[in-house]
Amino acid sequence: MYNMNTVKIGFIGYGNMSGATAKGLMASGAIRPDQIYACARNYDRLSKKAESQGIHACKSTEDVVEACDLIFIGVKPHMVKDVMTPLRDKLEGKTIVSLAANVFNDALEEIMPGTHHLFSAPNTPVSVCEGIFILQEENTLSDEEKDFVVELLENISLVLWMDKDHIGLGSVIAGCTPAFTAMYIEALGDAACRHGLSRSDAYSIISQMLVGTGKMALASGEHPGQMKDAVCSPGGLTIVGVNALEKNGFRFAVIDSIDQIENKIQGRL
Repeated sequence: MYNMNTVKIGFIGYGNMSGATAKGLMASGAIRPDQIYACARNYDRLSKKAESQGIHACKSTEDVVEACDLIFIGVKPHMVKDVMTPLRDKLEGKTIVSLAANVFNDALEEIMPGTHHLFSAPNTPVSVCEGIFILQEENTLSDEEKDFVVELLENISLVLWMDKDHIGLGSVIAGCTPAFTAMYIEALGDAACRHGLSRSDAYSIISQMLVGTGKMALASGEHPGQMKDAVCSPGGLTIVGVNALEKNGFRFAVIDSIDQIENKIQGRL
């Protein structure tokens, strides 16, 4: 099976999610830049990025497949079939992990029958080794391949396995909400600035608060309500803020945002 020090990792397509994954793997120290190969439609742009990162820029998908053991599919979902179909005879003995949203195992098997493939749903914080990778339970990887993929991805993320019925929603929660959280950081920053705190200090405080709160939740396993109650002293300041959030529909806004996304996915919008 693969060795972390010698495995060659390829990215077919080097957009936001592929770039975030590669950046995280390099930042974690798990993978050296010279172990990473990538191709993209704009080779000149890729070459500049590759030069700055120390990775290999390839001119074709075939070059990536030939050079690599583990291959990430990082093209847009509607492009997966056209890009991967011509390669399927060259994929024997390769491990394939798709980053393309909602291109699940059954679709991958139709496109690349007989290959070893896995659908995954990551989020962009993998770039700083604090991300999430949700992996589809239905896949065609061997047990050894699955163990290696998990070992690799645990360097940059929390790794969870989900079945097809739930992985779509899991990917929404993991993948869309960094944007919502960034809006929350911005709003808190506006409030802090309004009352005299510099934006740089405010954003640092808020961002670290979110990191710390998340780590506390993971470490303790406490219900979020318990964590909230632990900060809300009777007659104190926090409960005043909580009351204002409830009055202005904070919970409803969060839940409704996910409802709206699910409605769009199901074609109800």
